[in-house]
Amino acid sequence: MRDGQGGWPLDDRGAAYGDGLFETVLLRDGRPLLWDEHLARLVRGCHALGIPMPAERELAAPLAEAGPGLVVLKLVLTRGSGGRGYRPPASPEPRLRWQLATFAPAESRWREGVRVRHCRLRLGIQPALAGLKHLNRLENVLARSEWEDEAVAEGLLCDSDGRLVEATAMNLFWQRDGRLETPRLDRCGVAGTLREALRERLSLAEVDAGPEALIAAEAVWLGNSVQGIWPVVRLDDADGVERQRWSLAPLHRGFQAEAHRLLGYPLPDPT
Repeated sequence: MRDGQGGWPLDDRGAAYGDGLFETVLLRDGRPLLWDEHLARLVRGCHALGIPMPAERELAAPLAEAGPGLVVLKLVLTRGSGGRGYRPPASPEPRLRWQLATFAPAESRWREGVRVRHCRLRLGIQPALAGLKHLNRLENVLARSEWEDEAVAEGLLCDSDGRLVEATAMNLFWQRDGRLETPRLDRCGVAGTLREALRERLSLAEVDAGPEALIAAEAVWLGNSVQGIWPVVRLDDADGVERQRWSLAPLHRGFQAEAHRLLGYPLPDPT
């Protein structure tokens, strides 16, 4: 693991308040995948928070150090230091840090699917931050602390009104009545870059739906731009009681293949 540009001063607003943004980018032999989508989301986040956007050459500087194979680049951008209390500085001087780590995807989860559960925690509704990958992720930390069972790969999150939003670290997709759907993220949640790329390429409808949509679904998936797509084969409630199972039908594999083409991952066996 390699870090860029040293550590954080104690008065950094990202460390103190979560006042910043981050991107987690999959690199293949030094080439960033879904780079345009990552930059576009960072631009949206900078605009929403009022943080100056770094030059693309600054963001791309770590790529030369990535080396061969699969590497994950984490870029962290904060408002920097200054201001008084929560009041931000009038002329912020952003601070950019990065980290490189070698990566091996969980290939068995591509092939065999995963078991997931509902979380008790409910995400707060805040449209001003909806879709952004900001540094305030305590809700996700608390949700992930709800289970220790290694057989459970992820936890599904609803908002405070009971609408499906996402998993703790992945976006959520399903097929219902032959239609591909994903939760609408205009109230909370992270608009993942793989999700955005798939929306541009597929007929993927954004919907407001509760957990009952999953019970009615023919197939369910989780995905992000690092792990790829995991088919869901079992869904538990927040107490660990099984609520639904799905088989690994060809329709699971077709959606997975669309995503994996974007990431350079192996295409699944269609059988």
